[in-house]
Amino acid sequence: MKQKIFAICDSEETYAFKLAEYIVEKGNFPYSLHLFTSTEELSIFLKDNEIFILLISESAMTKLQMKNLQLKKLQKKLDIPNVFVLEETGQEKTEEYVYIDKFQSPDKIIKTMLEQMSEAGDWIKERTGQESRLKIIGVYSPVRRCLQTSFALTMGQLLAKEHKVLYLNFECYSGFSQMFHKEFPADMMDVVYYFKCAKEKLSIRLPSIVQTINGLDFIPPGQSFLDMQGISGDKWVELLQLLESISDYEYLILDLTDGMNGLFELLSRCYKIYTITKDDCLAMAKMHQYEQILQLNAMDDIVSKTVKCRFPFFERLPSDLSLMTHGELAGYVKAIIQEDLYEQTG
Repeated sequence: MKQKIFAICDSEETYAFKLAEYIVEKGNFPYSLHLFTSTEELSIFLKDNEIFILLISESAMTKLQMKNLQLKKLQKKLDIPNVFVLEETGQEKTEEYVYIDKFQSPDKIIKTMLEQMSEAGDWIKERTGQESRLKIIGVYSPVRRCLQTSFALTMGQLLAKEHKVLYLNFECYSGFSQMFHKEFPADMMDVVYYFKCAKEKLSIRLPSIVQTINGLDFIPPGQSFLDMQGISGDKWVELLQLLESISDYEYLILDLTDGMNGLFELLSRCYKIYTITKDDCLAMAKMHQYEQILQLNAMDDIVSKTVKCRFPFFERLPSDLSLMTHGELAGYVKAIIQEDLYEQTG
């Protein structure tokens, strides 16, 4: 099937190229991207080609109108379902087009486009037939206060330097809003909603839900663990499979906890599991009981994929979550990535 066309038109070449590069790298759109820096080039292209998405600067649109190519008429003639105008002057807008502030981050421009297209039901992203490269890494320990989340965030940020990584936190009380000093507009429960009620829209909504810290993408945890507890293990597995099919992440890091359904189902899906433990009597007793449960329930696959980690006492850990790639813990995690993950993947 012929790939649909996403066209960008802006006479400011530097801006247009940077925006196009960002869309190719981050947008993950299933369309053929065409860039035009003059309305003449766009007009010639439109004679023989149909465009599905047109992102055009306000000045370029004005030039088209001056050539008696009214955009509304053009849209009807060539059946362009999605027209977005990059607003430059703040002048009066018309209802026919969707206006987006040009002078903001490319990420916000993309999110606005996705939200508008999602509401119209015009874009269903398809990635069928593509080979997945996703490796799921589980981080879980029955031992409390063992630096599990610090370890997972550090590993995620380090891997994100060279790979596309998504981090999911399943703690009952993650405290993310307080740690990030912000309220997230959407979180994991919004992802669950789309998974249950509108799967075809999840690929569109996902970029507006995902947050980023130091290159690491993450979906904010749900605010109420009671809502999370209502999701069964097999549903979590289905959701992860859907995320895999609609994204191009190379690594998915699961920060898991006892307070959720489906812990063992998710651990079984992991490519590698990191379990942090301590040398004190209580920690050793908890680990012994956990390993007994695995043995009694014939979960040999979980045992075989588990790497136990013991860390020394760290005098100082980064207080800023975006600085987890620095310090003593980061040194240990770098060694684990190099010796364990990279060596095995070749």
